[in-house]
Amino acid sequence: MHSITLPHDPKELSNNILKMTATLLACGIDPKKSILFQQSTVDTHAQLCWILGCLTAFTRLARLPQFKEKSEILKSIPLSLYIYPVLQAADILLYKATDVPVGQDQVQHIQLAQELAIKFNKKFGNTFPVPHSLINEDASQRIKSLRDPSKKMSKSDQTSKSRLDILDKPEILIEKVKKAVTDFTSKVTYEPETRPGVSNLITIHSMLTGKSPDQICSEVDGLDTGKYKLVLADVIVEKLTPIREEFSRLIKEPAYLQEVLRNGRESATEIASDSWCEVRNKIGFENDIFHVNKLIRNNIKLI
Repeated sequence: MHSITLPHDPKELSNNILKMTATLLACGIDPKKSILFQQSTVDTHAQLCWILGCLTAFTRLARLPQFKEKSEILKSIPLSLYIYPVLQAADILLYKATDVPVGQDQVQHIQLAQELAIKFNKKFGNTFPVPHSLINEDASQRIKSLRDPSKKMSKSDQTSKSRLDILDKPEILIEKVKKAVTDFTSKVTYEPETRPGVSNLITIHSMLTGKSPDQICSEVDGLDTGKYKLVLADVIVEKLTPIREEFSRLIKEPAYLQEVLRNGRESATEIASDSWCEVRNKIGFENDIFHVNKLIRNNIKLI
């Protein structure tokens, strides 16, 4: 549902759902260990979003930085842009998550989810655990744009040359790294403050190999930045090629991908339904019909 916040092409969205599923599986997500599902197929996300929206002030949402950023470039601001973080909170609270892996730019959205959990618990009784941000403190938080090392690398950047896409072909990856912005000093050194461009490349290298920046600089001592870029490009291609090849295999099996999502939906619905039933009880909604439908779904014979 988050993906339709702004104008979209329905056919493209449908294709992207399968592409995202294949990509996650190719990256190593095991559907036998993790519940992988399409959020929009579990109705209770939208239902809980409405309940949480009733506890949220308009002015609180308008202060969130991502809303400010996107609203500045839109002539007409859709309601969905305001409530996007509330739906995100519903995604979290519906499954009573306690720790949520996020980037630094999403911390304020988790804070909103915390506020809503506390508000709901205070008003209707203890229901939701207060979730906490789980932020990876390693160098992955500091990976910057290849075209502007003062900004973070982002899939939302208008130019694809600024980022390394998982499914990029080898020749595209190589070209992006070769054209990455560095500086006029040829020696390869790790100095994030004074040489952000080349330091960003070293950070990427470090994340992919597990080697420290100092170790990498020592190994490539004597190479200029141009030749170092080729070394890094080879490392990137080696790491991403197996993922791209597995994606190519999986995307040719739409029936399997749909089965994974269907199984995930069933597992997610079971958890979400329990939470939604509890919410309905707490806020005073009638639950008899909901209980019957739930029992039917679970193939329990009514006597």
